[in-house]
Amino acid sequence: MTNWIDLSQDADTGIESVRAHFTGHAYDPHWHDSYLVGATEQGVQQFNCRRARHVSTPGQVFLLEPGEIHDGLAPTADGFTYFTLYLEPDWLQAELPGLFEQAPANSLPSFADTQCNDVRLSGAIMRAFDAVHRQDLRIVRQTAMDDMLACLTQHLHWRKRLNPDPRLPLTAQRARDYLHAHIDQDIGLVELAQACGVDRFRLSRAFKAAFGLAPHAYLIQLRLARARRLLALGESPAAVATALGFADQSHLGRWFRRAYRLTPAAYQRRCSKLPD
Repeated sequence: MTNWIDLSQDADTGIESVRAHFTGHAYDPHWHDSYLVGATEQGVQQFNCRRARHVSTPGQVFLLEPGEIHDGLAPTADGFTYFTLYLEPDWLQAELPGLFEQAPANSLPSFADTQCNDVRLSGAIMRAFDAVHRQDLRIVRQTAMDDMLACLTQHLHWRKRLNPDPRLPLTAQRARDYLHAHIDQDIGLVELAQACGVDRFRLSRAFKAAFGLAPHAYLIQLRLARARRLLALGESPAAVATALGFADQSHLGRWFRRAYRLTPAAYQRRCSKLPD
């Protein structure tokens, strides 16, 4: 079976639903700015996340937070199939208070584990995915999502918004903030190190230890995450490439395909209501 991706976006919530099949190498290390809630449907799915290797088999649930770096690999010849929902952080935070008697102030929802065996949650994710992906009646979609969230709360906890985050070296946080503030610029490693008050060798070590990627790789992933949002809003791939500092549309396309296995134009067609 060849690799394939079936992607859709819900017009009401912005939630993306993806069902895909891969053999061999699936994804380079990357992250999303959404919460990922999904399950393996067929085969064996292997991925690295939170400094650990995970192996997911049919029915097992995987849960990833925004910004968590992960990759994808099929360790067996028949590959793997999975389905997942990309939950927008603003949507999730707006929905969860109805399921908790008191959501802590200034806190973010967080997944207790990256992977779990929960039959009820796996079934609820599948039903929510089907309702959203097939664009069922609004009341059906909302009910299925509510059922999934009710199951998901058993795997959630709250973590404080921390800025700066005491768990990370200050140098790495300064470098990350600088990259976010200059996302569209051709930033050199020397320039980045000077902005952080250290030499580039110390910066590279601290940054990779904190985030799992070298600064240049982090910047590319940051641009790609922003590109997804702009493309979904209808911006042309050429305009997105220019706005985010890629050399040209082809440069954006090469990195986009490596991370998501879709071209920018194909992604846009699947998640926007723009005419062909």
